Amino acid sequence: MTEARTDTAMSAARRLRNIVGGSAGNLVEWFDWYAYAAFTLYFAPVFFPDADATAQLLSAAAVFAVGFLMRPIGAWIMGVYADRKGRKAGLTLSVSLMCAGSLIIGCSPGYAQIGIAAPILLLFARLLQGLSVGGEYGSSATYLSEMATAKHRGFWSSFQYVTLISGQLLALLLLILLQNTLSPSALENWGWRIPFFVGALLAVVVFWLRRRLDETPAFERGAFKAGDTRAGPKSSALQLLLKHPKEAALVLGLTAGGTLAFYTYTTYLQKFLVNTSGFSKTTATEISAGALLIYMLLQPAVGALSDRIGRRPVMIAFGVLGVLFTVPIMSALAVTTNAFVAFALALTALVIVSGYTAINAVVKAELFPAHIRALGVALPYAIANAVFGGTAEYVALWFKLDGNESRYFWYVTVMIGVSLLVFVFMRDTKHKSLITHD
Repeated sequence: MTEARTDTAMSAARRLRNIVGGSAGNLVEWFDWYAYAAFTLYFAPVFFPDADATAQLLSAAAVFAVGFLMRPIGAWIMGVYADRKGRKAGLTLSVSLMCAGSLIIGCSPGYAQIGIAAPILLLFARLLQGLSVGGEYGSSATYLSEMATAKHRGFWSSFQYVTLISGQLLALLLLILLQNTLSPSALENWGWRIPFFVGALLAVVVFWLRRRLDETPAFERGAFKAGDTRAGPKSSALQLLLKHPKEAALVLGLTAGGTLAFYTYTTYLQKFLVNTSGFSKTTATEISAGALLIYMLLQPAVGALSDRIGRRPVMIAFGVLGVLFTVPIMSALAVTTNAFVAFALALTALVIVSGYTAINAVVKAELFPAHIRALGVALPYAIANAVFGGTAEYVALWFKLDGNESRYFWYVTVMIGVSLLVFVFMRDTKHKSLITHD
């Protein structure tokens, strides 16, 4: 009897260690990805010499969006890889690509030194990072969802967005630190390179950590690995489209509005507060960082709520509130000059978005069987991200240049409405999960 209790305790401890280890790696991946967005205001003039500040931001946002276009390719290649070789293998490969991309950005000369080759190098680095993040999402969402027990799957899988937000928050905190220790000219000339070197170094540490993770029981028991002689389906894009088209369409639909809202209130908000509201770069960064900190802490609470009442009611709440309040919140942010009011508005928006971000990973993972789960989670999500999330800044800035910025607020509202329709008519995956192994 005592021995059995010890085995169970050790099993729980090992499970927790793996969840923490997988989450820590996810944090570094997203720090590297978001460092680009956080420091765009400073390095855009280095790579894009246009004298107009909005045009420079637009060029940098275009490169940001192109990085998202690589995410479906990364999701496809590494989703299949993670389904056949293992979730741990997929996580290790993705962080290696992210490390390479960060190093290239950190070392790249500017336009004044090498001309057009500078933005080309920046683009190449973002393509590498896009491949990495495309594979990271599916592998990490699947790993955390499979590693957690059924009773607390919403809670533990929410740590994917805790670490995702933490990565963005750390990028902003590093920016605040550099803003307060370096002169503006030093930050614009060379200080913006620091986060990319930091990210590359942390990625090496994560590579070592991920090599030590255990594989998930669901993969070991339920997936068909490369070289497996058993008859059975193998992960492939064709199998996904032929055998699971409804589930893939559900992931596309529920991601569209959620990812657009997320990138609007996270990566774009900082630029919006500077470019539209008129706050200084430092104040805008501090507002964003403060709101993100509280937002990050909310994710496990919302995940735990979904374990009690189901995933669908939580997502419907996001959809209804997002449709009702996006235009009022963005309109108020555009005209406020009070930092505390801006913070309250930004935080309100992020609390609403938590209904999507805290549980979207587990919802997607619960839709698919083990042999195609990483690909099923990653590929349609990455496509929706490329179309809606990655273009959020570009579309918003395009509307601004055209003199119709408020139309962007309605665009976000409409897309949240589309996702709301998906939430209303889909099954509650908590009660009909296809993750069958704890």
